[in-house]
Amino acid sequence: MVIGDRIKKARINMGFSQESFGKLLGVSKVSVCGYELGTRTPSLDTLIKIMDILDLDPNYLLGREVSVVSDSEDMYSINMAKEDIELIKELKKHPVLYNKIITTPKRTIELISRKIIN
Repeated sequence: MVIGDRIKKARINMGFSQESFGKLLGVSKVSVCGYELGTRTPSLDTLIKIMDILDLDPNYLLGREVSVVSDSEDMYSINMAKEDIELIKELKKHPVLYNKIITTPKRTIELISRKIIN
């Protein structure tokens, strides 16, 4: 989970334990752990406190820090997480799989998911 990983990384870089960070936020250590694992979602007020305390940019926290622009005649721009870009780069190293995902994304992902889960 991008948000949880980034909260954890920033918290550790700032030298906060989960407990001390939770006290600053007004939540328990268990809540901080849940945010970092992605099993809990902070309220909007808590999310704003997290960004303020850890000095995080909202786009970075949400995984939207990289702007991608089309190289074709149709110009468009989106923000992507670095992790998403790395996933695409790795996927392109496997052309058969990449082409299957491009042509039938939902079906291919479901098949992969079934094999991983079972």
